[in-house]
Amino acid sequence: MKLVDSHSHLFLEEFAEDLPQVIERARQAGVTHIFMPNIDSTTLAPLLQVCTDYAGYCFPMIGLHPTSVNKDYQAELDIVERHLNQSHPFVAIGEIGMDLYWDQTYKKEQREVLDRQLHWALKYDLPAIIHCRAAFEEIFDVMEAYQNTALRGIFHCFAGTEEDARRVLAFPNFLFGINGVVTFKKSTLPEILRKLPLERMVLETDSPYLAPVPHRGRRNESAFVKDTMLKLAEILNESPESVAQTTTENALKLFRIPR
Repeated sequence: MKLVDSHSHLFLEEFAEDLPQVIERARQAGVTHIFMPNIDSTTLAPLLQVCTDYAGYCFPMIGLHPTSVNKDYQAELDIVERHLNQSHPFVAIGEIGMDLYWDQTYKKEQREVLDRQLHWALKYDLPAIIHCRAAFEEIFDVMEAYQNTALRGIFHCFAGTEEDARRVLAFPNFLFGINGVVTFKKSTLPEILRKLPLERMVLETDSPYLAPVPHRGRRNESAFVKDTMLKLAEILNESPESVAQTTTENALKLFRIPR
């Protein structure tokens, strides 16, 4: 059974002491590819180092995370654009989006940064990995201009309403990123996912965050994507093999990685 972790931050300091063991546990769990979103310029070097050390297994993205948008956002965007304008290993623009949960100080700038990076995703023909927290309305407002384009990507850590899901479905080249949240006792996500096609879903961990049950409260890691897969299979009344195969194919097709 092959699995893909479409969103994992294994380059962060939480994994500095035991990354080889974390990677080996992922392999043992059936994970064949791990896709790694960037955060900002401070994480580029460790991200690229991990993807070099585990070439062909770990794949890097580049982008400016919304919580890293501040008064220096233009300099950060210049770094992203400079990398995109030269030969590069990046398989996606991400993670990008808007996050208005804790702080709305740079709300206007977050919108501008999102729009700029969506433009690059189209220009460089790369998927966009969207981070959305307390900002669905604002993100859809920005994305409206891209409705009839070839823009593709993932709504990472989807935890929206049924209406939000319908609006994502209106973008035919976008997938839902499903992670450990779906296993949480109070999650309303299962009833929404039952109404969505498996062909529009991918699995992710968001390691080291959001560990699924039965690992909740611990550091998350890519091997735990299997627990999310098993829960999703239960929710959809599908076989684990079918869910693993379909979500894996969905992810590799989106990132254009040969099977």
